[in-house]
Amino acid sequence: MPATTLRPIAVHVQEAVPSRFHWVLTERGSGNGWAEIQRAPAPAATYRQAMADGLLALQALIDDLDIGPRNAAAQAPGPHGGRARQASSNAASAPLPAKRSLFGFGPAR
Repeated sequence: MPATTLRPIAVHVQEAVPSRFHWVLTERGSGNGWAEIQRAPAPAATYRQAMADGLLALQALIDDLDIGPRNAAAQAPGPHGGRARQASSNAASAPLPAKRSLFGFGPAR
């Protein structure tokens, strides 16, 4: 079990223009305020697809899905050899995982 804390990261979807959905990853800071850490580079046509893509983006931030995203002090290997990664300000351009995943919103691309 890691001796570090789990990063409080949330996925939500915004629709600034009708039928143009963007996933957004936010992280709660020490003052309990939420700050955007990543956003979809392009809109999706449906909420379902935007949420599935957002969950894949969150998954891409995590090397070891068994322990989840860890704070900056979490650079020690997890039980499966993975290391937690920090999101960068340009992480929205990071590639999504190549493997297909199934979420409550249906199959992700």
